[in-house]
Amino acid sequence: MPSTPTSSPTNETARSYTGSTDSIIDHTSQHREKVFRGFSAKYGCACLVWHELHPARHDAFIRERQIKKWNRVWKLKLIERSNPGWRDLFDDLF
Repeated sequence: MPSTPTSSPTNETARSYTGSTDSIIDHTSQHREKVFRGFSAKYGCACLVWHELHPARHDAFIRERQIKKWNRVWKLKLIERSNPGWRDLFDDLF
């Protein structure tokens, strides 16, 4: 199932990344290992702190676009509702 991950360190001034993928484990691993140059590598987005599942790729893409339009405060609230300690959820995927 496609998912929409967001990753960010706990630091309030840090950057966050929002994207959709068919393989959250592979995608998160690529961010951790900085496989691709880009936003997540440049700003160190390597912790998975929030994600949601969608029944189809198109649904995940629509949700990703919706969240990318949000302001930072809304995104922080979304994360903190389900993960107030900003714990890295990557190991929970196994």
